[in-house]
Amino acid sequence: MKRISYLLVLLLGLPLLLAAQQTQKPVIQGRHWVAITGKPLGATAGSAIFQKGGNAVDAACAMLAATATMWDKLSWGGETQALIYNPKTKKVIGINALGVAPTGATPEFFKEKGRPYPPANGPLAAVTPGTPGGLFTMLAEYGTMSLKEVLAPAMEMAAGYPMEIYNADEIEKNKALIKRWPYSKKIFLTHPRQKREGPHPGEIFVQKDLLATLKKLVAAEQKAKFAGKDREAAIYAAYDRFYRGDIAEEFVRGAQEQGGLITMEDLDTWKVHIEEPVMTTYKGIEVYKLTHWVQGPVLLQALNLLENVDLKAMGYNSTEYIHTLYQAMNMAFADRDFYYGDPYFPPEEPIQGLLSKEYAKKRWEAMNAEKNDPNIGPGDPYPFEGEGMKNPFVDLLQNWGKASLSRPRLDDTRFAQEMSDEEAFYIGTTSIQAVDKEGWVVSITPSGGWVPACIAGKTGVGMSQRMQSFVLDEKQNPFNVLAPGKRPRATLTPSLALKDGKPYLSFAVQGGDSQDQNLLQYFLNIVEFGMNAQEAAEAANINSFQMRSSFGKHLSEPGKLLLHDTTPEETRKALMEKGYQLDFAPRTSGPINGIFFDWKNGTFWGSASNYGDDYGIGW
Repeated sequence: MKRISYLLVLLLGLPLLLAAQQTQKPVIQGRHWVAITGKPLGATAGSAIFQKGGNAVDAACAMLAATATMWDKLSWGGETQALIYNPKTKKVIGINALGVAPTGATPEFFKEKGRPYPPANGPLAAVTPGTPGGLFTMLAEYGTMSLKEVLAPAMEMAAGYPMEIYNADEIEKNKALIKRWPYSKKIFLTHPRQKREGPHPGEIFVQKDLLATLKKLVAAEQKAKFAGKDREAAIYAAYDRFYRGDIAEEFVRGAQEQGGLITMEDLDTWKVHIEEPVMTTYKGIEVYKLTHWVQGPVLLQALNLLENVDLKAMGYNSTEYIHTLYQAMNMAFADRDFYYGDPYFPPEEPIQGLLSKEYAKKRWEAMNAEKNDPNIGPGDPYPFEGEGMKNPFVDLLQNWGKASLSRPRLDDTRFAQEMSDEEAFYIGTTSIQAVDKEGWVVSITPSGGWVPACIAGKTGVGMSQRMQSFVLDEKQNPFNVLAPGKRPRATLTPSLALKDGKPYLSFAVQGGDSQDQNLLQYFLNIVEFGMNAQEAAEAANINSFQMRSSFGKHLSEPGKLLLHDTTPEETRKALMEKGYQLDFAPRTSGPINGIFFDWKNGTFWGSASNYGDDYGIGW
């Protein structure tokens, strides 16, 4: 009888237990600060800086340095993109630390090699390194600590840290590619000629060359300090040593030795841009993104489109909601694929028209409510750009949907084997989120130089693979054609939102072309469906593959739709009737990290994704 009573109590209490634990990871609560990134050790680095009195920018820079040292889908030779909310000015600032194509990188150069796009890996995939410059600039302009203090966790890790399971296995999986590059082979393959040549999980992974490079940067800062320079100027002395001094010389020598194109002049003339981001409003919430040198405005365009319908009334992940979201995303991504490119390089992109609410209404009139439209193409934003503005690429626009995407030559097996289509779509990055009680907010999506990375000489620095995001034919995107000194249109896309003039949400995700799809849904999960930050991060998303991939072979798969395994049968059937080809996965949200601002209670609600090793610490 007692056993039956106990069982009855347990069953009656089960709904309460389930309600108390609705997510696989808990919300990260903080009152003073929150630090979130792609790896536990990276978040610990941010936590250490906060505990020493640093602000959110200091902590974010420490996490950036740590994750770059850990090869968390990036390295020191990659690129950094950031949004920073400055509580003193109450403004959002954009940091553009994306590298540029080097001298000699032209469409003709790669076409002569029989390539439809720049390669996915190796020295010819590299743009100039941007992460060091981005870190130095953020720290000098908005931080409070020295470079020596902020780099201390990364330097300790370079001296030796326990390799996590995922990266150890990534190195082993890619060892055939790594063996092509002598400096990478020396560092990554710690057990040469053994069955497992890469590091074992938990093995202390030592990077002597990288440690030496980091010590040189700190030495440059300290020398400038002793010469009477202030904190900012001393940090920029380290910048000069990386881009113009002996570190630059060894980087260039090592890159060119392996067939790369980067020159000393390329490094010297490259610079970080501090920018004004772009913004739209959604139901009174200001949403900020970096401008069209990344795909960030896609999210803003999608929000403008979706303001024309009642999403909440449709119901979360109903057939109507999924179909509406899919069509809106594809409209926005079609514009990305044609109009986005480097704003510092002609021709000038029509960003004002693209973000116009009137343009969104005009575009929405073409939405097919009954079936998927596999032929959604770019619109014409020029009538909304300004009086008398005309589209200079009308002929290309009219034929854009008819042009078949380039395929690799049948005998170019190296290109076909470099990256699978699925790997290309989700190719990684990491994300960094940091906030503090003074009001600083930092959202970063650094990337580039991921495993398998080609390391440039004895610097220990892996080169970027971002050149593959260019096109070689203006018929595909007249704004993103490869040219020396030009930035490729990247997928990397941090996000910040303000409400009533105060920070509301800081969020970012890894995952290539899926990023702004996942971030759009994360935002809507909170704003439309009342989820908390962690619920929104773990919630079932959808993913479209209809846009043109930014990686590998730049393929498009119209109508392909990724759904969560738990999608009801009636929803699956209804979507197939609308013309979708369905795939399913147990996790579809991507590794979303974010921070929600609870102004009523004066606290932060952080989310670290349940997909991967993402981790956060709050206090």
